[in-house]
Amino acid sequence: MFKTIVAATDGSAHGDRALALAESLAREADAQLVVVHVVELVGGKGGVYPAAADEPEIRQAVEAQVEKLRADGIDASIDVRRIRLGGPAHEIADAAATLEADLIVVGSRGRSPVSEVLLGSVPVRLLHIAHRPVLVVPPAA
Repeated sequence: MFKTIVAATDGSAHGDRALALAESLAREADAQLVVVHVVELVGGKGGVYPAAADEPEIRQAVEAQVEKLRADGIDASIDVRRIRLGGPAHEIADAAATLEADLIVVGSRGRSPVSEVLLGSVPVRLLHIAHRPVLVVPPAA
């Protein structure tokens, strides 16, 4: 059914749930799994820095997850992208388009629809801009 699946993660519990589901789908379909992690950069005195202060630890954790997937027999790789403007959704959609992915899997924080519109939401944005199926994994009950 799927040949290539993109799983987007920010290293959060929401991203972990999405990655777990993407792993299950990739295993079932014997598909390639590409884990996309987008590093948002902000300008500051003396240069450009990751928006998340703990970005090195987040990236290390995501890389470890990909290594574990490989050790478990999944054809997995990581695609780390950096952006200054535009939000992660565009980078995730671009990665999926470049890879000709059959599916994008992303986690949701579970905000109310009004909050998502006002504050922004990567899953909602992906649903609007990605030209391929997007599977949004809801938060745990």
